Amino acid sequence: MLKKSLIVLSLVAACCAAQAQSSPAKKDLVNRILKVQQAGIEALARNLVEDPARGLVVRADQYMSQRVAADKHPAMAKEIDADVKKYLDEAVPFAKDRAVKLAPSTVGALLEEKFSEDELKQVLAFLESPVYVKFQQLGPDMQKALVDKLVTDVKPTIEPKVRTLEQSMAKHLGVPPQGAASSPAVPAARQPARPASR
Repeated sequence: MLKKSLIVLSLVAACCAAQAQSSPAKKDLVNRILKVQQAGIEALARNLVEDPARGLVVRADQYMSQRVAADKHPAMAKEIDADVKKYLDEAVPFAKDRAVKLAPSTVGALLEEKFSEDELKQVLAFLESPVYVKFQQLGPDMQKALVDKLVTDVKPTIEPKVRTLEQSMAKHLGVPPQGAASSPAVPAARQPARPASR
């Protein structure tokens, strides 16, 4: 019994020593880093919530193209878009709020544990530097430039592979391939409705 008490006491002392390494100045630096990174934290939460909606929209498009008369597509798509928008309007703010509130106890705790106070100062200086801010602002443009070029470059090679895969899967499932020879191999998926930026 005494041995167990000593082990528990040693563990508590070790935990207290580890926590003692986190000064108020260190906590302040971590909070400032989290504030600078808040947009990224919120974007992560947004993507987490939007991904299931994207998948559902793709499946709905596939279902409509296979089983719904073409003249009913616009009305059905409008209803689906309204449902997706309602979901996103409710889920995105909730997830963003929770992510921002959870960040100090998750990301913040890791930063406090893995970085010294001096290293945190360096990270913060980097994140707040005008050059880094400018680089971050250019991110969407850089991504778009690459994606546009990549799509143009890989499309002639990838599209036939997608058609072959689609035909193979259809054969395994015992169903006719989606669409006819005149339609594209993969239906163009509508993007889920996005709420206004908050």
